[in-house]
Amino acid sequence: MKKLSVLVVGAAGYVLGSRAGRERYEQIKRQATKAWNRPVVQHAADNVEQTVKNAASDVGSKVADVAHDASAKVVNKVKGADDPDPMTAKASSGGTSF
Repeated sequence: MKKLSVLVVGAAGYVLGSRAGRERYEQIKRQATKAWNRPVVQHAADNVEQTVKNAASDVGSKVADVAHDASAKVVNKVKGADDPDPMTAKASSGGTSF
């Protein structure tokens, strides 16, 4: 993945800094478009997209769990509950939850 990033940045720098003119720019653009449209590249891009979506979903679930636990601890502190376990404190406080 690092090599690809270096290649992309290098190509962008070359294109932006090139004094070869519009013709060279168009040639590079055609080659980049041709490479991007290759089935292997599209398959890799789809795999990366799916991996990112899965990771984002997992992270979102974990953040929600941590936020719920934190809110339960805050409620327990505010109410002055002695039991640090949010599940037991919830049962003893009449079942109030967020």
